[in-house]
Amino acid sequence: MANSRLSRSASQVSGIPNPVSPDPRAIPALYRLSSLVGRDEDPHSALTLILNELVTTFKADAGSISLLNPSTDRLETEVSTETPVDGDGDLGLKPGHGITGWCVLNGRAVLVRDVAEEPRYIAVRASARCEMAAPMRDGDQMLGVIDLECDRVGGFDEADLALLQQLADEAARVMQRLWQLAHLRGKARQLEALISTGQSLVSKLEQQELFDTLTRDARAMTQTHACALYLYDGGNGTIRFVSLASESESVLALPAPELPLDSCLVAAAIHTRRQVAFNNILSPEFSELADIPPDEKLRSLLATPVLYEGEVLGVLAMFTNHVHRFDNDEKRLCAALASLGAVALQNARLYARVFKSEDSLRKNERLTTLGLLAAEIAHEIRNPLTVLKLLHGGIGLDFPENDPRRTDMRVIREKLDQLEAIVSRVLNFAKAPSSLHSRWSLADIIEDTLVLVRLKLTQSKIHVRFDPPPLPLIVEAHKGQLQQVLLNLIINATHAMPDGGTITLTASSEERGPAHYARLDLADTGSGIPAEIRDRIFDSFLSTRPDGTGLGLAIAKRILISHHGDIILLHSSPEGTTMRLTLPLAR
Repeated sequence: MANSRLSRSASQVSGIPNPVSPDPRAIPALYRLSSLVGRDEDPHSALTLILNELVTTFKADAGSISLLNPSTDRLETEVSTETPVDGDGDLGLKPGHGITGWCVLNGRAVLVRDVAEEPRYIAVRASARCEMAAPMRDGDQMLGVIDLECDRVGGFDEADLALLQQLADEAARVMQRLWQLAHLRGKARQLEALISTGQSLVSKLEQQELFDTLTRDARAMTQTHACALYLYDGGNGTIRFVSLASESESVLALPAPELPLDSCLVAAAIHTRRQVAFNNILSPEFSELADIPPDEKLRSLLATPVLYEGEVLGVLAMFTNHVHRFDNDEKRLCAALASLGAVALQNARLYARVFKSEDSLRKNERLTTLGLLAAEIAHEIRNPLTVLKLLHGGIGLDFPENDPRRTDMRVIREKLDQLEAIVSRVLNFAKAPSSLHSRWSLADIIEDTLVLVRLKLTQSKIHVRFDPPPLPLIVEAHKGQLQQVLLNLIINATHAMPDGGTITLTASSEERGPAHYARLDLADTGSGIPAEIRDRIFDSFLSTRPDGTGLGLAIAKRILISHHGDIILLHSSPEGTTMRLTLPLAR
């Protein structure tokens, strides 16, 4: 009896025959399917149109298109003309189960003339009597299966099955194109978002604003439930929770700002310096970890280390509200976001250092100016003081021992000596110690100075051109003082180019009789120096800026003169300004 049933079942199932003549339904149906690429951009909507076309072409009573989920390896119904009578359609079918599962497992179309005689048939519609299914393949890749049902026994024949396979192949090509277009559009949107996020992050100089922008944009771009950022302190072995962006309206208690590394889940990304994914962080083994935000909706986690030149700065953590396996595209996107965050964070830190250095330079400039003024005052006092001492000594007054005036003359002489000692100490202190002077390559001093201001120049959209001279120019100088001169000139140039521009430094040598000098021209493309003050730019307290002290060029002049060199205004016009520095070359 069993053999008889299997025999009847086999007689009801057919493969694809080789039709003798083309099916007249093929050309119009193929045309309508292929035209979907130009008419519809939404893959789900295209699948609905494909199913409707097939149901109409074969006069079917019901139909469905199921796609193979690569994550679960199950057939999941994507579109259907009917609602399943039970929950099997929601759970999906494994390849090999049912008519559609057999079709996908074997990669062959199948026709069942009478489902009542087919043991593999899984009832979805009670009225179904005949079924045929064809796999959707694109080359060697299995995409899914098309299934059609008829309420009459023998409602489909071999010609229908052959045409269905032909249309299924075309539908697979159409869907692949639509998925590729959707994928490309998604990548284009992600690229635009990455560029926008990068531009936004670079402009953030306040660190908390930077952290919040990164987590907010990262969560929006990845379409995840929440995004958190942790900073790593290698010295203390701790991580610091700094920002959280979440779909949840409120989170009652965030992780503590400072957490020991060994109590945190994201420590795995720090130790390995690689992305680490966890499918379900609600599992009991994760319950004691301190760094997971207390949001009961969180399920899966992708932790991406924030790396800058091999150093771990922190971890960017993406959370989903369902169990999810992160694919390579999602991991690459998170890695790109973490890289942007690392550059922006390092940029903000360096800017903070630059601003701090600028404050120190301003203080040093004031102190230097105060010292120079004190030296000038002492120098001016010493001349009349010398005259007073000479006149006092030449008076030749000699009062008796008991005369009070004798004591007065002694006190006057002592105070004159005391004043002379004070003036000498001020003048000696104002002199640069000769031990700080050493031999330096002028190109090295210039390059070290440009490193100090490279971030400020980038932010100001200023490009620097400097080609070291073919032969080294060695000068005997105080490196710090020469860098102060260059910094003053470069900062002045940036103020003259508020919308960006170019600074060009040209180093060369020149001969003046038996002496040899290094020459450095610093040219900008700024607005120039007003003609009425060009002759006085090296005077103290002369400034055209409201926040300027008017001491930068005056100090630069004094420093270069103390080095037996000089600085002059070589050229200035609305197209730019050129300053020339000269220093004697070391013998």
